[in-house]
Amino acid sequence: MPQYVPPVTIHTVTYTAPGTVIHYPQVTGLADKTAENKINHTIIRTIQDMQRAQQTVQTGSQPETTGNFEIKTNERGILSLVLSNYTYSTPMAHGYTIAKGLTFSMQTGNTYTLSSLFKPGSPYQAVLTTAVKKQVQERNLPVLDAGSITVAPNQDFYLADKALVLFYPLYAITPYYVGIPMFPISVYDLQDIAAENSPLAILAADVV
Repeated sequence: MPQYVPPVTIHTVTYTAPGTVIHYPQVTGLADKTAENKINHTIIRTIQDMQRAQQTVQTGSQPETTGNFEIKTNERGILSLVLSNYTYSTPMAHGYTIAKGLTFSMQTGNTYTLSSLFKPGSPYQAVLTTAVKKQVQERNLPVLDAGSITVAPNQDFYLADKALVLFYPLYAITPYYVGIPMFPISVYDLQDIAAENSPLAILAADVV
């Protein structure tokens, strides 16, 4: 059973520049300052990458960018969040949103990839792909090509409410008007293939 770990303190920082307002989180109060710095640096680097990616999509003039974040999990030594970046440029037909999920170990500051959540050699990609396709059918989601839906080892995800939530970029599997499609999968349904001491196992266990 995992021991109780208090939530980490989150401060909102705002970056402003002409046409740009980005609100992003920074963590404070961790006992290990190396881990704290690693988390904060990763968040800033990811925001910078998102900004560069927007420049390749919104190629019009006078871009207006707004960035925000949501904390999804902040407990048991796990911090999971989503960064979002919306940009509109004239005369584009509509704006474009980029979202990135980040999940950290508060003890080490390391970032979890999707593949690191599962036992080595486990068929997690097939299991997750099947779950996503099932939800597409059950929710009657319009898709661009049902046969091309897959789950990659570096798939975007976050953890919330004892669920692993997979999500895809705009246009990846659904039309623009659907928004960013998200697929929650209960952590309890993944215990057979979850890596030992991974966030999936920690969130499913009882806390003492």
